[in-house]
Amino acid sequence: MAFSVTRKPGCLVSPSEPTPVETLYLSIIDRVAGLRHLVRSLHVFKRGEEPAKVIKEALSRALVQYYPFAGRFVDSEHGDVRVACTGEGAWFVEATADCSLEDVKYLDHPLLISQDELLPEPSQEIEPINLPLMMQVTEFTCGGFVVGLISVHTIADGLGAAQFINAIGELTRGLAKPAVTPVWSRELIPNPPKLPLGPPPTFYAFKLQYYTLDISPDHINDIKAQYFESMGQRCSTFDVSIAKAWQARTRAIKLDPNEEVHVCFFANTRQLLHQVMPSEGGYYGNCFYPVTVTATSGKVAAIDLINVVKIIRDAKAKLPGEFAKWAVGDFKEDPYELSFTYNSLFVSDWTRLGFLEVDYGWGPPVNVVPFAYYDFMAVAIIGAPPSPKKGARIMTQCVEKEHMQTFQSEMKAFS
Repeated sequence: MAFSVTRKPGCLVSPSEPTPVETLYLSIIDRVAGLRHLVRSLHVFKRGEEPAKVIKEALSRALVQYYPFAGRFVDSEHGDVRVACTGEGAWFVEATADCSLEDVKYLDHPLLISQDELLPEPSQEIEPINLPLMMQVTEFTCGGFVVGLISVHTIADGLGAAQFINAIGELTRGLAKPAVTPVWSRELIPNPPKLPLGPPPTFYAFKLQYYTLDISPDHINDIKAQYFESMGQRCSTFDVSIAKAWQARTRAIKLDPNEEVHVCFFANTRQLLHQVMPSEGGYYGNCFYPVTVTATSGKVAAIDLINVVKIIRDAKAKLPGEFAKWAVGDFKEDPYELSFTYNSLFVSDWTRLGFLEVDYGWGPPVNVVPFAYYDFMAVAIIGAPPSPKKGARIMTQCVEKEHMQTFQSEMKAFS
């Protein structure tokens, strides 16, 4: 059965009170070229009372403190990107679906209703890449609703974006103001000398296939226990999940045993800047360092999973030192200039950002569905399965068709 969504005409939601008119500088991390892209996600809530109306009003109030989200990205005469705080507003769409959330399995995989219908579509006059935030609230016949979010990574990392969305939730629940005061202060981010510009990055278009797998909490805890017994240290669900995805993918693509393979993830570095960051938190800009883990294909494929976890944890342990060296310009290659080749897997963890805790007044989401997929980037996203399921969900677009069967077999053996 085909389900459909009917949208009302979208509109710009501006701050409910006057806000500063100014142009703000972005940090050196914000300005990383690869971050100028749209981050899309769906957030599923079981029930609400006029959620579109309530959230729209709260968005307007939240934009008073988070007024850069109501501005526009502009290119300066110096060639860098800045935020013009114009107060024009965020794009907002109200919509209704002709079915219940149960009819579409609460957007469990695979989707029974197109993501394009649930994500906001801007008017033709708006260039999405210049608009920090777009939001669509779709109300279902059961009383539940889905919030479709599109934001530009340049203005905020995952923690920062979730901080803003949680602020909207707090205002819908009756708080006079957000519990955490937002901090722009992009000058708090180190600004080391830039290396001379090399050739622009090359983006190869791969024909990557989608695959999603849920891992039971018992299986994850078993691997954690084995790791503790073997290494005398604890490891996280994230460590276990990416170790398996990296090993399964390495075994599937069958590169030469001596060829290097990489797994890369962005580690939060707020705690490494505690001397300059506000102690009460609130900084919502990009504040991360790319951790790249490298080993030979033969090694990753042959060793047991416990030792793959160790390789990853050893690389994570170097983060404070590597970030400190970068901050003072002690580097020969820019760690933020990434290479998108088939021997690299990029991992994103959506379980710790704060989206699972958003509450507009009727409880947290029962499902969060991220879409961080590009045809030039092999990706694995670590998320949570829909409530009430427990464990981890690994959502991938990381191998081409010829490697999919082996990849699936390797992953299923782990679940």
